Amino acid sequence: MFDIDLWREIFQSINKNKIRSVLSGLTVVFAIFLFTILFGLAKGLENTFTDAFKDDAMNNIVIWPGTTSKAHKGLQAGRRIQLKNADHNYIKDEFGNKVEFITSRVMKGVSATFRNEKGNYTVRAAHPDNLYIEKSTVIEGRYLNQNDIINKTKVIVIGRLVEEDLFLKTKAVGKYLNLSGIQYKVIGVFSDDGGDDEERMIYMPISTAQLLYGNNEFVDMMYMTYDPKMNYDQAISFGRTLTKKLKNRFNIANNDQRAIRVSNNAENAKNANAMSFGLGLMALVIGFGTLIAGIVGISNIMIFIVKERTKEIGIRKALGAKPSSIVSIILLESILITVIAGFIGLVMGMGILSYVGPSLDVYFIKNPSVSTNLVVGATLTIIIAGGIAGYLPAKKASRIKPIVALRDD
Repeated sequence: MFDIDLWREIFQSINKNKIRSVLSGLTVVFAIFLFTILFGLAKGLENTFTDAFKDDAMNNIVIWPGTTSKAHKGLQAGRRIQLKNADHNYIKDEFGNKVEFITSRVMKGVSATFRNEKGNYTVRAAHPDNLYIEKSTVIEGRYLNQNDIINKTKVIVIGRLVEEDLFLKTKAVGKYLNLSGIQYKVIGVFSDDGGDDEERMIYMPISTAQLLYGNNEFVDMMYMTYDPKMNYDQAISFGRTLTKKLKNRFNIANNDQRAIRVSNNAENAKNANAMSFGLGLMALVIGFGTLIAGIVGISNIMIFIVKERTKEIGIRKALGAKPSSIVSIILLESILITVIAGFIGLVMGMGILSYVGPSLDVYFIKNPSVSTNLVVGATLTIIIAGGIAGYLPAKKASRIKPIVALRDD
């Protein structure tokens, strides 16, 4: 039951000892404030890494052909490497289940026209797996499928912004779009988290592009994802094996770095994960170290407070106060100060993160923030610690005999 006299007495005690109460609270304010800032910055760094990979699948490998820089097996340097459909099939056959998705690409710039609207866009001619590698979302119609590849159909899937640019008063799906003089049927519209450039892309079957823009089997690059069940080391080893076999296939020297480039995101992901883990661990150690310092601080202050009030406690006992009422007063005062101070530290920390957060992008810290659960957990921890810090000396003081307390200097 709420005891108004008890709380009036607690507030009178706090009001009578303002400096002592403020000093007690400052320890907690600083601990929660620093804890919030540290975990907010760590979360901001984690957001930066997550954002860097949100556009495409994280387990991707990209293969670009180049020009040989070293002579090898009687072949001169300066030889241009050209990927073909056969190389796409070779990778699928050679590495089997280690490849999750794979697409070859042919890139082409086009002028797109629908009725009176015109615009210049990039066409990516690709395989159906491209949808999963790009992590795009079909919002209308459908994406490219294997029948489109086999039949070399003149169909396209356009980005959301292409539809907004050209199809002002109608839906794009089912309409025909003129790309540099050739009519293509729009079969779908997609969205993509990669930004405006990604949503202004146009996709068509790679077999159609090869037929219409060169009548050949050449591809500009390959994009694939490795089996996500692989750990980082297995994925990195797979990338190295892939590179070695492609170099053998094209008679490229092992130390030739320019003839064919294989970019394996597993290496970047492993480094990013290690850095993120290290930062998180550092924030955890420092953050909890700060909390412990706060707990020790308020414990010392509560011991001092009880010592300071020994005579007062003796008088209360001499007047018939029960030990439980003495413990309650000191304990509730300790918890009240800790709660208010913890809330102030939390508001200050979150306010600082909110104020300076947008300016930290240049330091690769994006949207620094802390989860409510984390901060509430930290605050509860320090409140419980504050309660224990107040309870132990209060319990000891409640057992002291009045005559002994009144003699205390």
